[in-house]
Amino acid sequence: VQLQASGGGLVQAGGSLRLSCVASGRTFVGSTTGWFRQAPDKEREFVAAIRWTGVSTYYADSLKGRFTISRDNAKNTVYLQMNSLKPEDTADYYCAVRMDYGLDYTRREKYDYWGQGTQVTVSS
Repeated sequence: VQLQASGGGLVQAGGSLRLSCVASGRTFVGSTTGWFRQAPDKEREFVAAIRWTGVSTYYADSLKGRFTISRDNAKNTVYLQMNSLKPEDTADYYCAVRMDYGLDYTRREKYDYWGQGTQVTVSS
């Protein structure tokens, strides 16, 4: 299984980025894909998650309204649209997949597969 995250970069505060996570190597029906981020010297934290059907999405409370998670199953791709970016959004962003619909979608240890991370830097 491979998860390939991309789309990070350097952006000014107030700008936008769209991250992509392409999955391959098995069927992902019934899975949940999450985005997490890790800033320097901080723990990896939950950002957003989406069920395989795309019907249910979840966000960290502090990010609601600025970030949007979506998916295109025909492309095996999950997206994270990030708007109104702030310097405190600077981090490495990781996508991850767990092969169930567990309610504890914020818990990183419950995810089975991880991508390599893509760096997002927001300048003030």
